[in-house]
Amino acid sequence: MEKANETSPVMGFTLLGLSAHPELEKTFFVLILLMYLVILLGNGVLILVTILDSRLHTPMYFFLGNLSFLDICFTTSSVPLVLDSFLTPQETISFSACAVQMALSFAMAGTECLLLSVMAFDRYVAICNPLRYPVIMSKAAYVPMAASSWAIGGAASVVHTSLAIQLPFCGNNIINHFTCEILAVLKLACADISINVISMEVTNVIFLGVPVLFISFSYVFIIATILRIPSAEGRRKAFSTCSAHLTVVIVFYGTLFFMYGKPKSKDSMGADKEDLSDKLIPLFYGVVTPMLNPIIYSLRNKDVKAAVRSLLRPKGFTQ
Repeated sequence: MEKANETSPVMGFTLLGLSAHPELEKTFFVLILLMYLVILLGNGVLILVTILDSRLHTPMYFFLGNLSFLDICFTTSSVPLVLDSFLTPQETISFSACAVQMALSFAMAGTECLLLSVMAFDRYVAICNPLRYPVIMSKAAYVPMAASSWAIGGAASVVHTSLAIQLPFCGNNIINHFTCEILAVLKLACADISINVISMEVTNVIFLGVPVLFISFSYVFIIATILRIPSAEGRRKAFSTCSAHLTVVIVFYGTLFFMYGKPKSKDSMGADKEDLSDKLIPLFYGVVTPMLNPIIYSLRNKDVKAAVRSLLRPKGFTQ
């Protein structure tokens, strides 16, 4: 009872960022800023070409446009805060701003997991059932698929953010991170967080376990179908239609599983290095994947390359 009377509600949080490593702040500021500009440019161009080029008005490129818009939103929800933390050591953020940033980041991450699954289904239908593709992946089907991904990701974010902000935060208000990452925030609560932990585990199954299984099974059928194509040229063309998506999935989930599956260090020196890596790996995960997505799709997709060249070519210019 006395402890409850001594505590006062937290009005804001302090983000440590790289304050323990000031010699790295300027380098990472320039590096992250350049990567963020590439993200805005690359994904912005992809969105433009999927809207302006009639050849790209198909379900696959509609999903790609959604993915590019999502990557811009995801990075914009956190990267400006990260950049500011490099210039302002131990930056403070209000409780409400922290909740908004946490909600946006969670919503975008969840939506991306579902979008990648929907894109895998699109490739499965295109390769394994091409004759029925126009019927199965009609506009009446693929638009609600994308909208549902956004809605489910947003709903899950609202649930988790609501549960988090209802917790009492007292005493220590220092977040050892660049942003208001939900797990880092939950560690500061001075109350039982078992409901939050259980809900997070359920969400991990929904947004990580189920999509990974769905994508894996989709590609088992896709690869089996491709291997049954008699000609080498036919197999190459079929695989080229899904190679970009498969590469993005491997980068996205590979980095994610590496980030949360790496072993913990036991010695004190290793723990200090681990603390730095625990901050930098999620940071680069949050900017590298959105930066690579448009590069992968541009390099591995002739339709996108042609559309980009057409967009950038001056009017009246002919080859």
